[in-house]
Amino acid sequence: MIRFEHVTKRYPDGTTAVDDLSFEVAEGELVTLVGPSGCGKTTTMKMVNRLIEPTEGRILVDGQDISAVDPVRLRRRMGYVIQQVGLFPHKTVLENTATVPHLLGTRRDRARARAAELLDLVGLDPATYGDRYPDQLSGGQRQRVGVARALAADPPVLLMDEPFGAVDPVVRERLQSEFLKLQSKMRKTVLFVTHDIEEAVRLGDRIAVYGHGRIEQLDTPATVLGAPATPYVADFVGADRGLKRLSVTPIEPGDLEQPPVVHLDDPLPRALDSRWAVVLDREDNLHGWISADVAARGEGSVRDHARRMEAWLPVGASLKQAFATMLQHDAGWIAVIDREERGRFLGVLTPARLHEALRRSTAADARAVPRTDVDVETVS
Repeated sequence: MIRFEHVTKRYPDGTTAVDDLSFEVAEGELVTLVGPSGCGKTTTMKMVNRLIEPTEGRILVDGQDISAVDPVRLRRRMGYVIQQVGLFPHKTVLENTATVPHLLGTRRDRARARAAELLDLVGLDPATYGDRYPDQLSGGQRQRVGVARALAADPPVLLMDEPFGAVDPVVRERLQSEFLKLQSKMRKTVLFVTHDIEEAVRLGDRIAVYGHGRIEQLDTPATVLGAPATPYVADFVGADRGLKRLSVTPIEPGDLEQPPVVHLDDPLPRALDSRWAVVLDREDNLHGWISADVAARGEGSVRDHARRMEAWLPVGASLKQAFATMLQHDAGWIAVIDREERGRFLGVLTPARLHEALRRSTAADARAVPRTDVDVETVS
């Protein structure tokens, strides 16, 4: 969808902001551009909508050289979200959101209906917020309006320049989560500029790590964290990149152990091979757990003594979520289910298996092989 071909931006004073840049962004892909201030990432993004003109090379969007397109028409076909939002203070939230459709000639009633639909999509009830003005909103709410406005004309390309950088960490994390949900539905082609490697890792399908005017590495978050291409990238992502990698490494069925299992209507087992057992219903869906001590002392069926399972996650959740769940519930393991099959129990993830999964994932990316093809040494 977006292709850079040997693009350079050089200013009259001799400063080179972007140097011979070539890369592609696929349709529906979210690529985060990350790096320190002054590295050229914002310049790269602004050249896509011709707010900045390249000195050399060319940029194609959907196969068309953008230098041949009127800049105003080009910008109206792209969504653009910036850190300070840029809402019109004299217009209501609904009017702000409907701005681009109005400019494109959409009838007023249709533009407002589209604006209301998008406000609802970003979690702002149009009946509550539509008639408010920007100064009546919180920072996080204004950012949501900015995203809604950028999507109002249904653009194929979305450019986002540190859009969540001006809000507090709690709101920022919430906005990131909401945007990921939105992107999973709409699948826009997104260039997302950030200086925060945590944000880049969480949001990007791929990450472009910038040095000075150049991309030092363009790859998936897991590969950038697990196999930095250069010492510069390794230093930029940090010595704790192994911990960061937890957030982009999913739980897979091969990571799980198979503990003792009993069913709700079974009689209490007088002896278990473990200190506990997982309790399932008739369809092998997760119900809870029971301890060996309770089973040995009690009477009746498993149903009478099963305890609620608090520590569980669906397969595909990140290892970071798994680790956080273990800590939150002070649990030595978590149950893993298949949410696509009504909660069918798959196994349990222990701290040792979590560590193995992380090591196996890192080794798999380094060797460019599936995780299942990697053996890791363990101490038994």
